[in-house]
Amino acid sequence: MTGLVAALLLVAFILFLLVIRQPLVVILLAVTAFVHLVWGRGQLDYIVEDMWVSLDKELILAIPMFLLCGGVMTHGSTAKRLIRVAASLVGHLPGGLGVACIVSCGVFAAISGSSVVTMLAIGSVVYPAMKEAGYSNRFALGAVMSGGTLGMIIPPSIPLIIYGIVTETSIIDLFLAGVGPGLLLVTIFSIYAIWSNRSMPVTRMERSEIAAAFREGIWALLMPVILLGGIYSGYFTATESGAVALLYAVIIEAFVHRELKPADFYKVYIEAITLVGALFPLIAVALSLNLVLTENRVPVEMVNLLRDWFTSPLMFIITVNLLLLVVGAVMTTNEAILILAPLLMPAANAFGFDPVLFGIIMILNLEIGYLTPPVGLNLMVAMTAFRQRFGELAMAALPFIGLMILSLALVIWQPWIAMGLVG
Repeated sequence: MTGLVAALLLVAFILFLLVIRQPLVVILLAVTAFVHLVWGRGQLDYIVEDMWVSLDKELILAIPMFLLCGGVMTHGSTAKRLIRVAASLVGHLPGGLGVACIVSCGVFAAISGSSVVTMLAIGSVVYPAMKEAGYSNRFALGAVMSGGTLGMIIPPSIPLIIYGIVTETSIIDLFLAGVGPGLLLVTIFSIYAIWSNRSMPVTRMERSEIAAAFREGIWALLMPVILLGGIYSGYFTATESGAVALLYAVIIEAFVHRELKPADFYKVYIEAITLVGALFPLIAVALSLNLVLTENRVPVEMVNLLRDWFTSPLMFIITVNLLLLVVGAVMTTNEAILILAPLLMPAANAFGFDPVLFGIIMILNLEIGYLTPPVGLNLMVAMTAFRQRFGELAMAALPFIGLMILSLALVIWQPWIAMGLVG
């Protein structure tokens, strides 16, 4: 069978599986088997061997740790305490509660590492409060959903961990590179919150309320300091940081805040295991496919092909951004990273883009997809959580999508925003 005929058969096979609505893990497994038989070593038992080798990585343990940590804090009182601290500091500004929502999401994202967890934990508290304070429904929904996306880029981000695993890029460098773009998004969202709610009544800043809020929230605020400080100072690795974060969250919620009971821990465990059970088979199959593609020099051939198509790094990155924006609108972030990152990263490197910087650009693009129909995950979750029509949620997300595209353009134009802390 010639290479062209095999490639056409593979494309037809994938389209057939999509038409009959097979889940992604089935499609990936079928494609991996096809590639092993046609271009690989011709034995399907190697798939299992490759899957085992792919999952035999210490870094993968960080994912369930951070999922469990986020679940503990979501079921506890950490989110409420963070919102109170943020509201006490910025509540006197026009749109202060909207700014507090964004800032709280930013801080919570630096603990949980998950977009959906961040949106639900902060949104369940602040969305009703904004509605009661007179904010428009669209702004309140947009602020909560866009604030939730900060969990994708602000470290410790689970998508950054997955990107680092599949491309063998330093997780620590990716975490450092995520700080600047994360702060940029928080700043731009906050400025928009102030401007769009400039006619809202304001309140005086009360020092007594600030002091009380910090007394109640000090343990929650120390979490990102301990977590990220330990990683960047070298006291513990990214994987160990997940264990430290989980232990700290359990101690604070169970013995200091005393908000969680044994039954709550069981619920947190079941939720985290359900997510891990859906994610790990995808990672295993995708990494198995990546191994056989690398053995057969597919990324190298793709780099050569793209060099023939594009004459400059600018043309390449514009095309890739357009591709990722479309992919983010129809595919979840983790799926897109597992499939595209191993293929696109070598090409980006050939055009002069640092693997860490390209990872940040990729995550920022896919972050926009969380708010983009038809498969925007935050839109889907918000539709159930806040009982809103999908069209209303899409319109609420529109101005924030524009702000995120602006932030993406700034990071590409000025790479130091992401790379300033790296190295």
